[in-house]
Formats: sequence, structure tokens, C-alpha cells
Amino acid sequence: MTTTAEMIGVVGGGQLARMMVEAAAERQVAVAVQTGSTDDPACAGASRQVTADPRDVAGTRQLVVGCQGVTFENEWVNIDALIPLEQQGVRFRPALAALSPLVNKLSQRQLLADLAIAAPPWCPLSQISAAQPALPKGWSFPVMAKAAHGGYDGKGTVVVESVEDLARLIRSVDGDDWLLECWVTYERELALVVSRDAQGRVRSFPLVETHQSQQVCDWVLAPAAVDQGVEAQAYNVAASLLTKLNYVGVLALEFFFGPDGLQVNEVAPRTHNSGHFSIEACSSSQFDQQVCIAAGLPVPAPELTSNGALMVNLLGLENPSRSLEQRLDALAALPDAHLHWYGKTPETPGRKLGHVTVLLPGPDAKQREQQAQAALELIRGIWPSSG
Repeated sequence: MTTTAEMIGVVGGGQLARMMVEAAAERQVAVAVQTGSTDDPACAGASRQVTADPRDVAGTRQLVVGCQGVTFENEWVNIDALIPLEQQGVRFRPALAALSPLVNKLSQRQLLADLAIAAPPWCPLSQISAAQPALPKGWSFPVMAKAAHGGYDGKGTVVVESVEDLARLIRSVDGDDWLLECWVTYERELALVVSRDAQGRVRSFPLVETHQSQQVCDWVLAPAAVDQGVEAQAYNVAASLLTKLNYVGVLALEFFFGPDGLQVNEVAPRTHNSGHFSIEACSSSQFDQQVCIAAGLPVPAPELTSNGALMVNLLGLENPSRSLEQRLDALAALPDAHLHWYGKTPETPGRKLGHVTVLLPGPDAKQREQQAQAALELIRGIWPSSG
């Protein structure tokens, strides 16, 4: 396949970058990665590597040379330091102005409020008096505290159960970099991955249901068994955000769905764990979308090519009963299972090491749920949940 792009750059070298490199290979697009170690997951398939921390702008200056476009594995980048590169003509996807309000949870929450997008009630921690800590009027314990920067997979979050907990938190962190959020009663957690190209066209993957264990994604079922109106609402929220920001790239939204309807929990300006099923279950994966957008190639519509799919995360175990080789061989032997191993070592407890996707042929939601539960039981019999 011929392409118009000689090479794209990726800031980051973890598993998301690795799967992007694999998608790029399918389109014969070369990829340069900027990452801190030659052992990082994306390095094996990359055409070129800049060995530098992803936040090191000197490394990014080397990365961009010869690249048609540059994209990001995650949002923890030094945006201010990258602005001169963009002014010199480097094409970041998404652009830095679109990325900027999403990398900080405080500005992210304010953006949602400005667009009247439903989200849990919140306030900056800095608004709480250190001398006499108390929750805003109408709130009750417990509440969730979140770091504005750097939090993921349960990191950077604290459950605050009492006034004493609140006082302790205020003493231990920088209040300008944390927020408080009302505790949410929900029935399901949902997620949606979307993309927007340079012409402003929005494309969407199916809305999925996610299941967490100790605040880390355990498994994902696609599509979610919800009314079409819920999926339409999720899409409208995503399209509003993409349009408001003039965002060009892949973006993921996590939702709570329950008595208060659909509420945005998190916005991730990148490919996302909840979209991994798309590699096998869709005509164009979330990583293919990102490659095409970064490379300036036509972006295909991501059609679901299977009735459904289950994606199960493989996290490092503390005391596994079987060797790593035995577990991987057993997973690879499962019928209709697609094993993705990220090549990370060692097996640190709780570390994301891979995932398994199983396609679900069931013609309706009830049958797919039964098939998913049966497949999940088989997978967890081989590789238990770390939670």
C-alpha cells in the first residue's frame, strides 16, 4: 500500500504507542518514537527512536525531523515547551491549543461546565478552608479527590471519608493541583472513543461498557447494552467537545450512567484502554484512526465487523500459580481469542502487561453477555484479576 506520509512521530513509547506502530505497519507508514528506554514496548517495531523522556522538549525537537505529523501516546507532555515547535511548523495531532484544556482535570471540568455537559459536581480543593475544612453546601461524605495532573488507573485519586480525611489531604497536597468531586451513584460505567479529522468529520466507535477492579479497567464489553438514545447522547457530548476545541485526533470519554443519567467521568485526549477491542472487532481500529490522522491520510469509518467483543486486561500478579509462559500459551490456545502481549518486564503486580480480545458472535445483547461471561471465566481461570 502506498501512502503520502514518509514518517510520523509519536511522543511516548508504551503499549499505546506499540499498538499504533503495529497499525502504522499495516499502512506502510514509518514511525519514530520518543521514549526513555530502548526496552519500552513501542521500540521493537519503530523505524527510529529518540531516547529521551517524553517531556524532554530537546528530544521532541529531534523526533519531529522528517515527520509528516506528530502525535502523543498520552497527555502528560510539556505543552508550553512544545509551542515554539508548533509555531515553526510542526504539525501536532491534536494541536496544542486543543490538547491544553484537557491535560489538567481542573480546566477539563471547567470546559465541561462551560459547554453544559453533565458531570459530577466538583470544586477546586483550594476553595476548601484549611483552618475549618468543610464540604460545599449540599455535599456529603464520602467524596472523591483527584489530582489535576498525572492521575490514571487509580493513581492520583483519594477517597475522602470524613472531615479528618479532608483536613489530612489539605495538609499533604498542593490544593491548587487537586479537585473534589461528589460521590456518584451509578448503574454502569460506559466509554466512547471518537476521532475527528482535519476536515472536521467526526467518526465514532460503538459505546462500550467497562468494568473496573480497584479503579483499574478489568474488562470491556462492546457494544454496551443500552438504549440507542444513550449512545446518541454520548456521541453528541463527544462531538460537542471535538468541535468546540477544533480537536483533530482520537479522543476517549468515560461516563457514569445511573439515576442522574449520563455524566462524564474523564476525558482522555488519546487512544484508550476501552477501545482496544477495535483492533479485531472493527474495520479500522482506534490506532489506525490515529495513524491516518497524524499522517494526513484519508480516515476510514470504523465499522463494527463482529456482533460484539470482550476485551480483558492482563495485569501483573503478585504470586502467580503458573509461570508466565504457561499462562500465555494457555491464553493463546483459547478459541476465538486474540492475545496482545506488550513485551514489558518484569511482571510487576498491577502493571498492564497485555490484553485478550474475544469476538462474540451472539446476535443479541443477552447472548453476547452470556458468551462474554463464559469467555471471561476461562481467561480469569488462566490469568486472575489482580484485584
